[in-house]
Amino acid sequence: MNFLFFCCVVLICAGVTCGFLMFWKILLPRRSSESQTVEGNLSIIIPARNEAKRIIPLLDSLLSQKGIKFETILVDDGSIDETVSIAASYGVKVIRNDHLENGWLGKTAACWMGAKHASGDWLLFLDADTQLQTPESLVQLSSTYQELGAHGILSLQPYHTIKRPYENLSAIFNIIVMVGMNVFTVWGKKLKGAGSFGPCILCSKVDYMKSGGHQGIRNAVMDDLALGEAFRKAGYPVRCYGGKGLINFQMYPEGLGSLWEGWTKSFATASQETHPLVTILISFWISGAFLTTPFLITASILDLTMWITIATILYIIFFVQVLIFARRTGRFSTIVIALYPMLFLFFTILFIWSIYLTYIRRTVSWRGRKIKL
Repeated sequence: MNFLFFCCVVLICAGVTCGFLMFWKILLPRRSSESQTVEGNLSIIIPARNEAKRIIPLLDSLLSQKGIKFETILVDDGSIDETVSIAASYGVKVIRNDHLENGWLGKTAACWMGAKHASGDWLLFLDADTQLQTPESLVQLSSTYQELGAHGILSLQPYHTIKRPYENLSAIFNIIVMVGMNVFTVWGKKLKGAGSFGPCILCSKVDYMKSGGHQGIRNAVMDDLALGEAFRKAGYPVRCYGGKGLINFQMYPEGLGSLWEGWTKSFATASQETHPLVTILISFWISGAFLTTPFLITASILDLTMWITIATILYIIFFVQVLIFARRTGRFSTIVIALYPMLFLFFTILFIWSIYLTYIRRTVSWRGRKIKL
């Protein structure tokens, strides 16, 4: 039994180590207290399908932006709710896209149509559930892009705000999404990035058109990853940053069913783009997380004081690590993170279901629309 416990200790410690290697640090746009001048003209494109319950915070935050001129274009993807009327009431330019041509998916078609109608030198694609956090967010984002040379893609993963308890179930998914981009590891830029973050993508219109834009990836379920790859193939850089302090979102506020559908829609597909080394690190990290609970329970049942102490310490260490990682991606509950084995169990069950939908049924659902893979 002592040998088995020793093996558990080794594997859990390996999991913690792999965790730090895979999520070493997160890049954030640089803040400046000085007034900044943005040279590019900006067009904001919002692809939207039945977003009436989500889009108002984004539109309100756009109204509050200071120090930059921009146009806002909402491309409606066959909404049957009040999305269009809400956007119009804010003075947003609305384009309807009620018919999908063969080979196109809804979001890719909406983004492409918005880009074609955009008058700006730069294109900013924003998901309808995002929200700019400060009145200087657009200036900060645009200035960062300008400092990076104003070429290629600058994409941000919004910081996840939590308003309902069930939303904490997204904690592990948010961590894996960040880690799966391959760019936040201890090796930094030495590993090839997986693509871009879909909720917030800023690029030059010239680069976008030369790379083929969304037209070249028209049938991609994971359009963000595919667009990033298209830019790389065209010779343009793709940079991924965290959005904390600049842009946030509330994921799947409609309920647990929406959360389940949203993550199962794409998670198995997205995992294909994760670097093999990062995949190994993630696997060890998840395995270590699962081992902490049976280790502690078994030691407690056998009433082995030394092993109970060691198991408790390792559980706490893993909890602190998961909490640090989760807080990099969102405002997740400390109490819920303390029960992290349940979060990992939920993640695993949903991931297996996503694999089944992706590779066996080859059909996923989103926003009332069946998508064939």
